[in-house]
Amino acid sequence: MIDKNKMPVAVGVAFVWFTTQFGGGFASGAQLVQYFVAFGIWALITPILAQAIGAVFQWYGLRFAKLHDAYDYRTFNNKFYGRFAPIFSNLYELVYILLLCLAPSVAFATGGSTMQSLTGIPYMVCTLVIGLFIFVVTIFGTDFVRKAASTLSVIIIAGLLIVYIPNIIVSWGDIVRNIKTLGADPAPAGPALWSCFIYGSFQLASIGLLYQHAESFKSEKEAGTSMIYGFIVNSGLIMLSTLGLMAVATNPDLSKDPLPVITLIKGGVGASFMNPMISILIILGAVSTAVNMIAGAVQRVVVAFEKPEERRSDGKPSTKTLICALLCTILAFAIAQFGLLPLVKVGYGYLGYVTIVVVLVPFLIRMIGEAMGKVEK
Repeated sequence: MIDKNKMPVAVGVAFVWFTTQFGGGFASGAQLVQYFVAFGIWALITPILAQAIGAVFQWYGLRFAKLHDAYDYRTFNNKFYGRFAPIFSNLYELVYILLLCLAPSVAFATGGSTMQSLTGIPYMVCTLVIGLFIFVVTIFGTDFVRKAASTLSVIIIAGLLIVYIPNIIVSWGDIVRNIKTLGADPAPAGPALWSCFIYGSFQLASIGLLYQHAESFKSEKEAGTSMIYGFIVNSGLIMLSTLGLMAVATNPDLSKDPLPVITLIKGGVGASFMNPMISILIILGAVSTAVNMIAGAVQRVVVAFEKPEERRSDGKPSTKTLICALLCTILAFAIAQFGLLPLVKVGYGYLGYVTIVVVLVPFLIRMIGEAMGKVEK
């Protein structure tokens, strides 16, 4: 695992953002098709705009967290929303609970199904293995989660480069031809930009899990540095993946394909060893997302119910940390057994709309007020 002492905290936080965004939907390409590629030529711009939305709002949140010593989302919200905190703090609790039910459960279901397909091990056993890994990583706290995110990021990025670069080279003719075809008859800009906006808004539902990492910043300026790194990493990888998928963008069945990247590989190169590699990336993506989500919930609960003298400084998890991490993991595991994937697609859409009201709009209002000198930092 990457040594946090040899790596700037800002880079570690950037990787936390990456592993939170990179889930099974990203790895499989299905999420990229739904929000970007489905809108044709605009897919060459909208993924980067979506990352810009995330970078700006997360920078502002991390900076505020450092300036006000608010390192769990409840403490942050109580300070950030001021006199409106009784409303918006509780609304964000609902947002995070919904996210906690959806994202880790999808991670269990997606990762478990993929592991079952890859190994032949029964689905329940696969989800138990994934759950055990998530629990172990989560209980050792913020620093350990950041180190785990950094390590997983390096593995995932290497895997994506190995999968996409050769296939982009081999399919370059198809990519150029499809771009020209889509550019000759572009889809309307409005729906493409709205889909990009919804994607960026939905990703902000998980902004609360980042605040705990601001505590390790030396100053609030590192919030900006971390998001610059994060923007570069996320934009580079999402555009690499999107460009690769442009090779199959005119496939009439693409919108119904649960694994577009496999379709790309089948028409490209290296299917025999890249199919298992994609399966591993889907599992890693699912696990990394679940770890970050559950860690954020644990941090919030521990701060609320654990007295300062109970908190461990020796790196060992406290009893409350163990209990909370176990309960959150069990909840996600239990929901996954019911197979909520058909409902999750609807749930994510509604979550994006709720996040606009609870996070994006209040953040914008405060940003404008601060710029006009009417609100203090």
